Amino acid sequence: MTVLVGYLPTPEGEAAFTAALEEAKRRGEDLLAVNSPRGGAPVSVEAADPGRLTELTHHAARAGVELRLRTTPHTGELADELLHIAAQEDASVIVIGLRKRSPVGKLFLGSTAQRILLTADRPVLAVKPHSGTS
Repeated sequence: MTVLVGYLPTPEGEAAFTAALEEAKRRGEDLLAVNSPRGGAPVSVEAADPGRLTELTHHAARAGVELRLRTTPHTGELADELLHIAAQEDASVIVIGLRKRSPVGKLFLGSTAQRILLTADRPVLAVKPHSGTS
């Protein structure tokens, strides 16, 4: 089986990757990190640069965890993409990062994390960055 992490190059994404790496090591499973920029966008803050992806690979190797990266651009909602990949890979757990949002932001903007938490058919581990980093 596989631990699946939705990774963005943000404090929340770093916290999710760290937690997912620990979870994969604890379970004796490989780790699939999905860094999927929005398809068709000329520039995407969602995309990690190749140097950072190399660092993640080395970090996982030092921990004794096999890391696979999926960087294919997605169309539609990221939550749907992660849930589809989780089913396709038979992920044992989905790990996501959470960011602090105002009540109004939660009401009007929706939340990728909330959609994953409410609709996933497998366990979801949601983590926040350490205080002072978001």
